[in-house]
Amino acid sequence: MAEGVRNDEEFSGTKPVEERHRIDEVRLHDWMAQHVEGFQGPLTVLQFKGGQSNPTYRLNTPSRSYVMRRKPFGKLLPSAHAVDREFRVISALGKQGFPVAKACALCTDNAVIGAAFYIMSMEEGRVFWDPTLPAQPPATRHAIFKDKIETLAKLHTYDPQAIGLGEFGKPGNYFARQVDRWTKQYRASETQHIEEVEKLIEWLPRTVPQQERVSIVHGDYRLDNMIFHPTEPRVIAVLDWELSTLGDPMADFTYLLMQWTMPGLANADFRALNIPTLEEAAKIYCDVTGSAVPDLNWYFSYNLFRLACITQGIAGRIRDGTAASAKAKESAARTVPLSKASWGYAQKAGAV
Repeated sequence: MAEGVRNDEEFSGTKPVEERHRIDEVRLHDWMAQHVEGFQGPLTVLQFKGGQSNPTYRLNTPSRSYVMRRKPFGKLLPSAHAVDREFRVISALGKQGFPVAKACALCTDNAVIGAAFYIMSMEEGRVFWDPTLPAQPPATRHAIFKDKIETLAKLHTYDPQAIGLGEFGKPGNYFARQVDRWTKQYRASETQHIEEVEKLIEWLPRTVPQQERVSIVHGDYRLDNMIFHPTEPRVIAVLDWELSTLGDPMADFTYLLMQWTMPGLANADFRALNIPTLEEAAKIYCDVTGSAVPDLNWYFSYNLFRLACITQGIAGRIRDGTAASAKAKESAARTVPLSKASWGYAQKAGAV
């Protein structure tokens, strides 16, 4: 969502590895031969078109394909791009039968390809970039949305302690910590003065809602961060766990609902498309988790503030020469509009 509505074809599939993302393929092959069970070369390396945070590669061998996610090269913000955390969460969730790619191996030794990385299974299926699902029949659209929402609800029902993720984050005070974290990230990559951001940095910490529950939080749960079965309306792998932690499930839930207010779904004819409305989406989730829908204005303000900090981080990476996509400039330009929208919701929630 931080990158707007995109065409399914434009971001699907792979391309030859960009010059700046080249790695030592021989060293990677040798490392995989030692550390990835069942690996047999030769190895062919391609780069996925989508994604601009942690560069992502498709690794083909004669018998199977893998996916590699690595940290960007160069100067990075503190705590960002933690591929070891991604690996840990998909390992734990996979053991519970939650739809994620199979975690194969993690490498924290920068000497192998120049940055930490991990290898996971390549899940073959469909990625939908346009949330109105124009190529799908109405019945399938509704089923895709229902499974997407129920999958998030399932994530939030796990007890982190019971599945080995009790230390994956601090259990309480989630939104206060997140506001602080994103404020620091924003300051570290600040390239311009934005009045609305300054007001939000002052207002959000003072008005944090009470946290009722602790769950695993994905952090960027949206349609194009999951792979659906090739023919069935069923999620087979949730992707991009870079922002995951322990936290308040209301963060993921309200981020999900906010997608109904963003380009793509904002002006959609839900009845004609047979896509759940925001209220129907909320009910699907609450029926699984037993939670209630909060007043959304504070949460929408927070979510947009966080997106503004993320796009500002992309602007900072453009400045520092480490942004990983040609689409980075387009994302960076959205910082001011996101900030203004965030302050608009803050005002609805009582900010002056």
